[in-house]
Amino acid sequence: MTLIQSISGIRGTIGGKVGENLTPVDIVRFTAAFGTWLKSKNAEKNKVVIGRDARISGLMLSQLVSATLQGLGIDVVDLGLATTPTVEIAVPEEGAIGGIILTASHNPLQWNALKLLNSCGEFISAKDGEEVLEIAQKGNFEFAEVKKLGSYSQNNTYLQKHIEKILALPLVDVEAIRQKNFKIAVDAVNSVGGIAVPALLKALGVIQITEFNCEPTGHFAHNSEPLPENLIQFSKEVERGNFDLGIVVDPDVDRLAFICDNGEPFGEEYTLVAVADYVLKHQKGNTVSNLSSTQALRIITQKHGQTHFASAVGEVNVVSVMKQTKAVIGGEGNGGVIYPALHYGRDALVGIALFLSHLAKFGKSASILRATYPKFYMSKNKIELYENINVDEILEKMQRKYAKFDISTIDGLKVNFDNAWVHLRKSNTEPIIRIYAEADTQQTADNLTEKVILDIRELSK
Repeated sequence: MTLIQSISGIRGTIGGKVGENLTPVDIVRFTAAFGTWLKSKNAEKNKVVIGRDARISGLMLSQLVSATLQGLGIDVVDLGLATTPTVEIAVPEEGAIGGIILTASHNPLQWNALKLLNSCGEFISAKDGEEVLEIAQKGNFEFAEVKKLGSYSQNNTYLQKHIEKILALPLVDVEAIRQKNFKIAVDAVNSVGGIAVPALLKALGVIQITEFNCEPTGHFAHNSEPLPENLIQFSKEVERGNFDLGIVVDPDVDRLAFICDNGEPFGEEYTLVAVADYVLKHQKGNTVSNLSSTQALRIITQKHGQTHFASAVGEVNVVSVMKQTKAVIGGEGNGGVIYPALHYGRDALVGIALFLSHLAKFGKSASILRATYPKFYMSKNKIELYENINVDEILEKMQRKYAKFDISTIDGLKVNFDNAWVHLRKSNTEPIIRIYAEADTQQTADNLTEKVILDIRELSK
């Protein structure tokens, strides 16, 4: 059982002891801290938008969060079952001071979390998160008198508003998608994507839709992270059913993966690559992805005569660099597409619309489209160290060892080779170094990871 308090929110497993798991007491305490922080920053407004994915504990959390915010004198607008990007869009539309999304993203069903949004509908910064944590630790909350309690209202219109905003984007070509008469399979892992993705596809003119695991029961049919190893059965269904495309989302619909017509994964790393390729064909500008994402995005960006920038890992870091560089498209290699023409947040729905527009205009199959992109392979590993080891010192030694290569220290240590890279990041909670490597063959990527692990072990003696 686990409780993790971080600058981005609070997450943990449901049940157990207070302070050790995500219990009702912990939910109320952290909600009160966030509400108190919001009120201190926005004295004239007092509205917060909330929404949840379909996991079993979601309704309980929603009720606790709503009542706590009302107790602080904050008006609550509850979207009910809603995707993360839908809540993000609703916050500024409602003129709210913030938002709370109740989702543990791809974590198993026993997990849940409170993800915190500012008044722009974007995840709060590290500095803001630290202030919220400090308020939660002190527990110095002041609740409203009975005549000043916040109101509660429900609003189920925002999915449709979200879809309408996507359809209005100049690069979303509904007519081209409709004419292709795509046959599409959808796996929404029994969460809100089962509502949102088919609704979007119908609005885009897709008639032939077959749904797998689209009932929003919260009982996930398989591991909910949209990785190839978790989608073996769905991939077989796509190939067996002669579908043009399989679409997979995680429980809160901010990550997106595709299965090609031949049953092969398009690759979650390549979701952003394909969407960026389409966007850059029509809209010149920079791109951004985090340091652990595929170098294929940089290559495609340069092919279009534009500049790619790398950020530290984490959506808030990607968004920050996107704003600094005025990027037209960005995201993360985990299937997270951020299209600022809509909003600054990972959004699987806009990713689907842009990808289908791209595929329709490409005029050939998804498997052929995938073959047009540079082929790279990743190896992901970690090394556990003794508790008394100074991880920062190890990373410094590694930096000196690889000093002759192109190095980035924005987030841990990334070493760029001619056609490969390796990225080392330390854990903030345990003596672990996470190691990501990419190369033009799987063997090279694996060998690079193994070489770095041996180097670390040697330097830690």
